[in-house]
Amino acid sequence: MKAIQLSETHQPVQLVDVPTPTPGPDEVQIRLRAAALNHRDVFVQQGLYPGMKLPAILGSDGSGSISGLGSAVRDLQVGQDVIINPGLYWGKNPRFYGPDFRILGMPDAGTFAEYVTVPARYVHPKPAHLSFEQAAAIPLTSLTAWRALVTRGRLNQDQSTERVLITGIGGGAALSALQFAVAIGAEVWVTSGSDEKIQRAIELGAKGGVNYKQADWLKQLMTQTGGGRTGYFDVIIDSAGGPGFAKLIDAAASGGRIVFYGGTTGNITDIAPPKVFFKQLDILGTTMGTEQEFTDMLTFVNKHRITPIVDTVLPLVETEQALRRMESGKQFGKIVLSIARN
Repeated sequence: MKAIQLSETHQPVQLVDVPTPTPGPDEVQIRLRAAALNHRDVFVQQGLYPGMKLPAILGSDGSGSISGLGSAVRDLQVGQDVIINPGLYWGKNPRFYGPDFRILGMPDAGTFAEYVTVPARYVHPKPAHLSFEQAAAIPLTSLTAWRALVTRGRLNQDQSTERVLITGIGGGAALSALQFAVAIGAEVWVTSGSDEKIQRAIELGAKGGVNYKQADWLKQLMTQTGGGRTGYFDVIIDSAGGPGFAKLIDAAASGGRIVFYGGTTGNITDIAPPKVFFKQLDILGTTMGTEQEFTDMLTFVNKHRITPIVDTVLPLVETEQALRRMESGKQFGKIVLSIARN
């Protein structure tokens, strides 16, 4: 089969021929139709991911049709359209993954390929309202967003009256968080370094947003929302960290929850402890999610007929170009690879 393989860090990925994997007793073989990129793939290529083992077939997100069943698999059928939960073996503690947890796409062979085998328990029916390309855009980032917003951020799912701020809108997880929060009924605001991305977020249901490249962006945000100097947002979802994180303390309402799943702008600095403890804030880290959270997220996607935002669809042979677009940060939504039938 054809697959995208990384053999050496800081080098382009290559389209190679490798043996087609066969399923073990509790596994299924999936004929992939689409796969989606994540920042994880760029980090692996740059050698910035723990436990590097190369060569590796990259890719965590994928959708396709079941093409083979292991001898012990009973609840799935050949020909069934599915998507994959790429977070394997979370463990028994829902609060934190265990030592066996890993993600498809290194060291396990990933989804940038014509076929992949995964344990049957991580395979779910593809939402009927989505194309293969749209379905491939769901798993990793939507799971991360769901856990951040609902589990860790504790946003009330029953037509919430809470207010949510999502920073750096445009990436897959941030957009999933936006779509989930809007569907729940929260009042959502965003930040971005692009006025165009803010406008597109408003079209998706955000009430407004500010450009964080403006020195007084927090003052602008508080003026627009009426938050004053005491804060406004019950839940803040952040992926940047860095020195700007301190301003999120001021943006948070008393009793607010600030949840972050990334640190693209560096270490968090200059937080004044009294602002945290007098406002009784929760600052929470998160990443990925449990098998139950994936199931709950997918149920929500089906119930509300949520369609992930796809930025670009490219053929598998153009994976290197797709990685460079991901690295540039210019995308709005997920970058997807179309995997043609033989």
